[in-house]
Amino acid sequence: MTIHTERLRTMEQVRAFVEGSGPVDYQPEDRRSAYEFVRRTLVRFDYPLLGRADRGCVRAYIGKACGFSPAQISRLIRQQAQTGVVADRRARNSGRAFETRYTLADIRLLAEVDEAFGGMSALATCEILRRARDIHGDARFERLAHVSRSHVYNLRASRTYRTKRTTWEKTRPSPVAIAVRKAPEPNGRPGFLRVDTVHLGDKDGRKGVYVVNIVDEVTQYEHVGAAPAISERFMVPILEALLLLFPFDVMGFHADNGSEYINRRVAALLNKLHVGEFTKSRPRRSNDNALVEGKNAHVVRKHLGHEHIPVRFADDVDRFAREALSPFLNFHRPCLFATERVDAKGKVRRTYRRKDVLTPLEKLKSLPDAARFLRENASFDALDRAAAAQTDLQAAKSLNRARDDLFRKVHGAVPAAA
Repeated sequence: MTIHTERLRTMEQVRAFVEGSGPVDYQPEDRRSAYEFVRRTLVRFDYPLLGRADRGCVRAYIGKACGFSPAQISRLIRQQAQTGVVADRRARNSGRAFETRYTLADIRLLAEVDEAFGGMSALATCEILRRARDIHGDARFERLAHVSRSHVYNLRASRTYRTKRTTWEKTRPSPVAIAVRKAPEPNGRPGFLRVDTVHLGDKDGRKGVYVVNIVDEVTQYEHVGAAPAISERFMVPILEALLLLFPFDVMGFHADNGSEYINRRVAALLNKLHVGEFTKSRPRRSNDNALVEGKNAHVVRKHLGHEHIPVRFADDVDRFAREALSPFLNFHRPCLFATERVDAKGKVRRTYRRKDVLTPLEKLKSLPDAARFLRENASFDALDRAAAAQTDLQAAKSLNRARDDLFRKVHGAVPAAA
């Protein structure tokens, strides 16, 4: 114990020890040596002069090395501050502590056995302990050879056992070799799409409709669809239909890490449609898919709400989204586009000017040499005719009527038989 712990002379070393994920393989053999270790530690680091954070680090260090509870550590620190020593005061109490048959060393030995054998049943563990003494002649197992199967569980529940046996590891990510973990880089080119799913609520244990929302990063061109579930059976046809509705070639497809998008069937679909880049969001980068998530709130939720819509109306919601909502969004709903400039400190500043408020179609037409981005079967003449079929006000009123018809059908329907 002394050889290992005396090497820790600075708070940085103590903090590294406390934050380590490995099990502690050196412990005091009895209570007296543990108390002496506590006293030396408090003196070595001048505990009363430490700041609050460093005091907590020293307390965690003592707890991990000795297996003491936080309350017991507080008592020992208080005793050392008042008397200058850390001693066993149990003999001064009117009552006497119960005699323990199995020592701290026995408990740690049991933890060592469990770690080596993978934590077998208590009956099998008792046989391993007996064989260690009777067959292999290991004197350390003299007391443990007689332990009962029920008491094995008591020892395993002790703090000493858990301190010795428990290890902490960071969550290991599950590697999925589908899509590239990066943010898209459109560089002013349309066709780099962001996708996300909006769930229209659960009710009485029944799932609601799932809305698929796809937005182009540069032009904010947007198409919305709906599916009764997010399984591959429903998602792949919906995605294919929505991707083909965009008037320009799809060059990139970006999703979060949901399994409804990060799977081999979606990857095969994108390969079939000649989508050049399949990317997914990076960890701890919440802005990677922020554009479509903002559209979820300000477009999908605004027009479809948060109320539960049963899955039997998925086709009706999909028809409303494709025939009424998507054309309105692309031809008649203005979007804000930022103008970026770099200030004297090198920070990018974004401003929103009146002349930069455009519909997605207008933004697409404003791009330099915009016609080269269109699909072979698309033209700006056809898109302009579709946009001019209604004024913005007429399109908004038509959208509201279609939405009212949809919700009238949803709320007026008789619930399906169980």
